[in-house]
Amino acid sequence: MASKQANVDFVLEQLQGLRDVSARKMFGEYAIYLGPKVVALFCDDQLFVKPTRAGRAFLGDVHEAQPYPGAKPWFLISGDRCEDADFLCDLVRRSAAELPLPKPKSARPKTKVATKSKAAAKGRAKATPEKKAAAKKKGPGRQRS
Repeated sequence: MASKQANVDFVLEQLQGLRDVSARKMFGEYAIYLGPKVVALFCDDQLFVKPTRAGRAFLGDVHEAQPYPGAKPWFLISGDRCEDADFLCDLVRRSAAELPLPKPKSARPKTKVATKSKAAAKGRAKATPEKKAAAKKKGPGRQRS
């Protein structure tokens, strides 16, 4: 079930105390970023914070769950804790401090590599208009050498 935009907006509003917080829609759900780092996921209208030692120490009693099938467990933040902006900002700030920066994306080549045509691959040159005209003059009974 896809998350509702209004609920994501509420969480982002709670995190206004942090600089550079944003959310990006991914496969019907949302990734929450603090700068370039993914710090949380918002799936099925629930908030999941990326697990870190600092986050675990701050939360104390941790409830972990999978944000989507096949995922590793993340910290599941209950609805009442999502309403506490100070708590949420502290948790996200502490977790983000421990997370590494994402790896830079590799640069893609700017031009395509030309591929050989089938004729060139077989060792035959492509017929130019001049060659076609010369072949017509010789007639249909022409033999290849």
